[in-house]
Amino acid sequence: MRKYAPALVIDIVLVVVFAALGRSSHDETLNIPGIATTAWPFLAGLTVGWFATAGLYREKFDARAAVPTGVLVWLCTLVVGMLLRAVTGQGTATAFVVVATIFLGLFLVGWRLIVRVWARRDVSTR
Repeated sequence: MRKYAPALVIDIVLVVVFAALGRSSHDETLNIPGIATTAWPFLAGLTVGWFATAGLYREKFDARAAVPTGVLVWLCTLVVGMLLRAVTGQGTATAFVVVATIFLGLFLVGWRLIVRVWARRDVSTR
């Protein structure tokens, strides 16, 4: 599991950045308790996504793969995060769901695509 730690840390940081950007765009306080309140549902979803992906693709699990890892982690982060926000009264306005879908997709799948392109570029220049 140690070899997957960097990818997990990147995902966690990006979810926290997403929460901080969201709070900032609504002029909400950018302190640790505020960011944690916004981020925790999505971090819970991220955890579900990691366990689901690792469980489904045991032998072929690649934490840096955009497909299926990035996509499954993204969708779990989004869906579980929104469900938890709904049941805790944090709000799930349609516009927020759309923005969260786009940003989390760009963040959680995007960095994996960049790593793949970079790795291929690195191999082809040798």
